Amino acid sequence: MTKAIHLTRRERQIMDILYRRGKATAGEVMGDLPGDPSDSTVRTQLRVLEEKGHVRHDEQGLRYVYAPAVTRRTARKSALKHLMETFFDGSAEQTVAALLGGERARLSDEELDRIAELIAKARKEGAR
Repeated sequence: MTKAIHLTRRERQIMDILYRRGKATAGEVMGDLPGDPSDSTVRTQLRVLEEKGHVRHDEQGLRYVYAPAVTRRTARKSALKHLMETFFDGSAEQTVAALLGGERARLSDEELDRIAELIAKARKEGAR
């Protein structure tokens, strides 16, 4: 699993683009980014993301084509683990309680049912 590393807002935007597209050139990333980033800035950020282990590239002719180095699922797990350790002392219970207890956490009955199913499944798997 990729080591959890803090990403800047722009780095997160670039990663979102790469996950959405699957792969992209620097020009394609630049075209999808909000604002008016320069070509050299985008290329530098892609290189930094590659150094951090989040992005890889393949050479296709004279172009570099960038892609996420890990699956979105793996990145989510790593980010969630980092969040849990940083803000909730590593406690899944405290993390879930924060998600369920917030004012903006108005979950539908269907969402609560799916969460209950996940809990029941985790109990079954833990009992094995």
